[in-house]
Amino acid sequence: MLAKRIIPCLDIKDGRVVKGTKFLNLKDAGDPVELSEYYDNEGADELVFLDITASAEKRDIIIDVVERTAEKVFIPLTVGGGVKSIKDFRNLLNAGADKVSINTAAVKNPSLIKEASEIFGSQCVVVAIDAKRVYEKREDKNLVKVEDGYCWFEVYIYGGRKGTGIDAIEWAKKVEELGAGEILLTSIDKDGTKSGYDLYLTKAISEAVNIPIIASGGAGKPEHVYDAFVKGKADAALMAGILHYGEYKIKDIKEFCYNKGIPIRL
Repeated sequence: MLAKRIIPCLDIKDGRVVKGTKFLNLKDAGDPVELSEYYDNEGADELVFLDITASAEKRDIIIDVVERTAEKVFIPLTVGGGVKSIKDFRNLLNAGADKVSINTAAVKNPSLIKEASEIFGSQCVVVAIDAKRVYEKREDKNLVKVEDGYCWFEVYIYGGRKGTGIDAIEWAKKVEELGAGEILLTSIDKDGTKSGYDLYLTKAISEAVNIPIIASGGAGKPEHVYDAFVKGKADAALMAGILHYGEYKIKDIKEFCYNKGIPIRL
């Protein structure tokens, strides 16, 4: 079995790392290059950089921050936010990114997934899916039974600002078909709440596709990470606030999971 991965996420706005709740109320959490170097030394398996306002502000991603970070860290770096074209992929990979994450552009132009995977290899193409629960009053075979009823999961774009009407499970299957190598799956409902990942969402998508799923949104303690791996069937767990503000160290989370039998790199 492949080792499970612990991945710090650096949401970047105006060149600084920020953290919010449900994609809102952002607070400063530090310098991206310094934090990246710290997490590399702490034993992170990978890093994710998301320029969270690039798509909404219709501007290019911060290449200089990527270049400065890539010089300092020696673990795989995924970068996303504002990526719209093959040229953007090429610029980020040339700046030192190992993988490129797309969300809004993937929804608006699905052929970009296919084209990028054919040019750079599917291992470079991460499709980010930001999903939110939509509750329905009655049971239906297309709905997921959750703790408080039945729902489907709607895909959101522009940094969680705009719903698309697209079902996240069906979209996950489509992006796999188009050549995505990995899915970064964020629950908007759980983001920043520290109440645990949305295990229903994570499990549903993990079971629907054969590519790795990175669970994101809601990590508050090591038990939540363990649950994402075991109950949510995720391949990796993304987290931000609990690391940025020093509540837990990466080694604490890894040791907790390792002691419970999760294959993980210590």
